[in-house]
Amino acid sequence: MAIRPAIVGVGQTYHRSKRPDVNIGELCTEAVRAALEDAKLPPEKIGAFVVGNMELFEGRYMQDMWQADFVGAVGKPLIRVTTGGTTGGTLASVAFEHVASGMFDLVMAVGFEKQSEGDTRAGLKTVADPLWNRWQTTGAIGYFARVATFYIKETGAPEDAGSRVRLRLARHAARNPHAHLRMDLESVDQVMKFPYLIPPLRQSDMCPASEGACAIIVASEETARKLPRKPVWVDDWTSVHKEMVYVRGGRHSTADLEMAADRLFRRNGIREPMKDISVAEIYAPATWAELEWLEAYGFCEKGDAWKLEEKGQFHFDGPFPVNPSGGVVCTNPIGATGLIRVAECALQLRGDAGEHQITRKPTRGFSTAWGGSGWTVAHLLSADGL
Repeated sequence: MAIRPAIVGVGQTYHRSKRPDVNIGELCTEAVRAALEDAKLPPEKIGAFVVGNMELFEGRYMQDMWQADFVGAVGKPLIRVTTGGTTGGTLASVAFEHVASGMFDLVMAVGFEKQSEGDTRAGLKTVADPLWNRWQTTGAIGYFARVATFYIKETGAPEDAGSRVRLRLARHAARNPHAHLRMDLESVDQVMKFPYLIPPLRQSDMCPASEGACAIIVASEETARKLPRKPVWVDDWTSVHKEMVYVRGGRHSTADLEMAADRLFRRNGIREPMKDISVAEIYAPATWAELEWLEAYGFCEKGDAWKLEEKGQFHFDGPFPVNPSGGVVCTNPIGATGLIRVAECALQLRGDAGEHQITRKPTRGFSTAWGGSGWTVAHLLSADGL
């Protein structure tokens, strides 16, 4: 039987558009020190490391060789993980597997991105096959404009639905000192004044390019119970990679999201996700994606997410809190983004999220990471004593 892993330490930087005051190693050191302090552990206790980013963006090969000295991994096992937008989520999964296998007792996962040192847009526009996926040369903006267009067409959602999501997430991020965009937004009308990128997608609907890092420490059950910090148990995790070839003008696919959630929920006896799960930190790089993907994960029926948004269902103090940290549209250091979802979920389940702590009793959390090639990583966490 696999050993039960637990998250015993969480740390992240204060995310910004640019961090010219530090190099990449120093940026990661900030998150690593925060995680060690949170876990009340000295660095020598960590047995192995998992490090990752979107190396295509910075344009540097074998970042882990440089990182080792900064994160405390010299002379210890270290694996570099680079799986596109899902990198942060995969980092967590590999750390969980390291501990569950019995190979290591304490493992640290570190995700980071320093996008000002490369060309993110060039990376996104050239990642796809130039023939079969030529339409993807419009990058993330083009993709999520399609998501918004199809969502409005298929569900009858009003054009201000995306702006309502932004308003909620802005209010969440304003409570989170680590968030990148902490926008002072007061009304849907104010958000609707942001310019279009590609109609109906507005500037306010998209995520920023952030710089920052995140680290978590994962321990075996035996060790976790001896540490002072309340453990957050890792119940399950999965990865679904279902790349699709799209006919020009055709609908995008959400099959990977649907399969990932269905697999986790079936394995863990979750029949009513909004009742059985108390908080969700999902990787959604655009407001419209958050609405569509809540439906794809099975939290509500197709066409219902925008209606529930209007009712305040997803606010941090509402019946089903979604992205109480502010989510990806407020903070997006891509190599760390998926790991932040796990870290924020853990903080909520510990009751340590500060001003953005949910008011609902935190028992179980759901976190995800997503990549543009149809790749979803999902995790199911639970509070101690559940």
